[in-house]
Amino acid sequence: MNRTLTLESCDRNRLFPRLIQDPTTLEELTGTIQGDCLKVAPQLPRHCVDLLILDPPYNLSKSFNGKKFSKRSVIEYSDWLEQLIVTLLPLLKPTATVYICGDWFSSASIFTVASEYLIVRNRITWEREKGRGAKANWKNASEDLWFCTVSNDYTFHADAVKIRRRVIAPYRNAEGEPKDWKATPNGKFRDTHPSNLWTDITIPFWSMPENTDHPTQKSEKLIAKLLLASSNPGDLVLDPFLGSGTTSVVAKKLGRRYLGIEQDEDYCLLVEQRLELAESNPNIQGFTDGVFWERNTLR
Repeated sequence: MNRTLTLESCDRNRLFPRLIQDPTTLEELTGTIQGDCLKVAPQLPRHCVDLLILDPPYNLSKSFNGKKFSKRSVIEYSDWLEQLIVTLLPLLKPTATVYICGDWFSSASIFTVASEYLIVRNRITWEREKGRGAKANWKNASEDLWFCTVSNDYTFHADAVKIRRRVIAPYRNAEGEPKDWKATPNGKFRDTHPSNLWTDITIPFWSMPENTDHPTQKSEKLIAKLLLASSNPGDLVLDPFLGSGTTSVVAKKLGRRYLGIEQDEDYCLLVEQRLELAESNPNIQGFTDGVFWERNTLR
């Protein structure tokens, strides 16, 4: 029941021709390629990607529409991740940025491998609104985004990703004017610079128009922060584990070019369905008037 978007037979027939089966037929670096990124990447042009969103399966046993990814040792997962990054590196521009998604268990592997081939600049931790309870351990309620760059020449727009928070203690200066906050009809708010701890992200669920049955879907708000901070309009954003397509959809909404790679046909079709819907609905929940709003503060 926890789905908003579903695929009907008519959707499949209409959307399937949009999928790219052979990357060598790409006329423009935009679209959804159905395939294994380790096999597809060597066929793509070198040094074309401005921003890489790398969201591989975490080191967990997980089923993706019947295709299973099995948990392995830290060393084995690190080796697999290294093969992945080495394969994708030739696609990146010298000015490119890379964000690598992970959880606490895969963090050791991510840092070890990323620091070998990239400049690791920060680790963002974001709070999951939901999470399974655990009787013999602490509940996992957070995930990580590792912020890396190819070189010291990279894009970062801090002003584009400020968060509008409700002011609890509205201080005033000696003249009685608001100090670093503004009064609005909806309350008092302050725009704050982004930190590496995000507590304003909502996991997609049934009331959100972007929701699908993909088991590890990221929210559009989460990806929008990465794209606005680390890319410019017209830049090429690559997601080699596209899943249900959040990266491509957000790139389309924000005026970036997008290229996604995904093995599963159903997920590829969901991507195209969401891209189609984005043409008539460019909104991103939680991002309004050029500002990210703290969760539960925007009417």
